[in-house]
Amino acid sequence: MSLIATSASAEDFRPNIGPDLPSITVECGEVTILLRQSTQWTPGRIDFRGTPMTTERSAYGTVFSYPGIGFIGTAHLENEPEELQSLTFFLDGNELNTLEATLKGKSFRFERESKIRSFILTNIIEIKNNRLYEMTTIKTIVETPLNLVYHFMHAWTPSVSELIAGNDDLPDDDIHQPLLDDEDVSRHFYINRDIDWLSIYEPDSGQFAVSRILEVPEETESISTIWNVPNTYRKYYLRAFQNQSVPKDFNGTWKMVTAFGSETPDNWQSAAKVLAKKLRD
Repeated sequence: MSLIATSASAEDFRPNIGPDLPSITVECGEVTILLRQSTQWTPGRIDFRGTPMTTERSAYGTVFSYPGIGFIGTAHLENEPEELQSLTFFLDGNELNTLEATLKGKSFRFERESKIRSFILTNIIEIKNNRLYEMTTIKTIVETPLNLVYHFMHAWTPSVSELIAGNDDLPDDDIHQPLLDDEDVSRHFYINRDIDWLSIYEPDSGQFAVSRILEVPEETESISTIWNVPNTYRKYYLRAFQNQSVPKDFNGTWKMVTAFGSETPDNWQSAAKVLAKKLRD
């Protein structure tokens, strides 16, 4: 069943199927995600094989930054709430009529629609075949100036020690960057360019994640960046419309897939590049 609420704030919008739950944990194969009511039903953590790959101390999903106002969307409630419109949950292809605190299955799909001022925002999250698929569509009928919009925010755990990134047509121009806790690299942005894929390595678990951009609109650059905040997170953003106006009647979609693996510190980069190619195909 599709759940509709008009002009609902994060505090008063709750699915009316089953109990009033502060969060939902979804387990599909080796991938687990946490969805939190307090952040307007956006992800709160991503696990692989039972190990948290991200921290709960951050916002996930999509957020808009307006000139003279600041951020609106996801966990950013400091300016005005995002107006949730509908939430729909599917487990193993079946639409759910009852929610439980823990959902387990082979596949999961979550559809979320909201309104942020002139924008209609649709977020779709899927877990299948041990991969996390994310799709974001924004629509507007009026031209809207922005500082920026961030998509696919992933707050990787602060123990993440390295990143690699690249473009398929420039294999000799790959980025390799250690992620350190030193003061001179605190709150520093890395990558800062249009890429096809990126990967991070978490040494305590020996696990890595690979994210591949599958689709972006032609109307704007989509720039990948990781913000290094020691002891807090190594946070990924896909940035668009930086100091630009979203044109009238814009209807654009961004898609990304994330997959995971395990490998030794010496071999993880080659394994991640192989996985990045598989995600392309």
